[in-house]
Amino acid sequence: MIGKMKRTRKTIIGLIISFLCAGVTFGQKAERKHVREGNKLYGKEKYTEAEIAYRKSMDVNSRSIEGSYDLGNALYRQQKFPEAAEQYRLVIDQKERLLDEDKIKNTKRIAQAYHNMGNIGMNTALAARNTGNIDASNQEYLKSIEAYKASLRLNPRDDETRYNLALAQKLLQDQQNEDQQQQQQQNQQNNEDQQQQQPQDQPQKSQDEQPQNEQMSEDNAQQILDAFLQDEKDTQEKIKQAQQQKQQQRRRTDKQW
Repeated sequence: MIGKMKRTRKTIIGLIISFLCAGVTFGQKAERKHVREGNKLYGKEKYTEAEIAYRKSMDVNSRSIEGSYDLGNALYRQQKFPEAAEQYRLVIDQKERLLDEDKIKNTKRIAQAYHNMGNIGMNTALAARNTGNIDASNQEYLKSIEAYKASLRLNPRDDETRYNLALAQKLLQDQQNEDQQQQQQQNQQNNEDQQQQQPQDQPQKSQDEQPQNEQMSEDNAQQILDAFLQDEKDTQEKIKQAQQQKQQQRRRTDKQW
């Protein structure tokens, strides 16, 4: 009786293991099926449809390396850079486990994930610079450079990554030099403005006003002179009239005598 129970238990455990293995096998097949569908759509440049297929593979296995990496590529093609970076990060975060499982196969895939992270940093840096956010642009260039270096440590023979690294370093250096020159010019301009503002503006203003004041003084002087002449003319006229009256009175007196 006891022996039969042991055999029954072993049978049940065996069935459970077989069922789990069948489930794992079925899940792997479903995952691969969705990845293959996504790859076909990706090859036809139908990146939105490919994204959907890859997400289905991730629903089956959230730790799917192929699904994460390929989904990242589909998002990258749609310029959904933050979402793409998230998928590449899922691959990179499993680096140690992947290298332990299959170093030859997974080394290249992880290097590609780092390379694509570098590309995202380059695009983000350029976008930040176009909006005038230089500090953010510099930070993204630095992230890009570090990602390319990490990729080259895994795959030193990748010429494309080496070229992108050199380009990112040059763009960062050029931008820093340009920013430094602009800052120096701005400081120089500010110093010149401070030196010229008060000493030059006030005298210039006085010089501008001086002709007006002189013109106003001449006009006033002319008006005063005209008034004076008119008064003098009136006075002379009155004197003349008074003299004429005196002469007439004398003539009358002379006749009476």
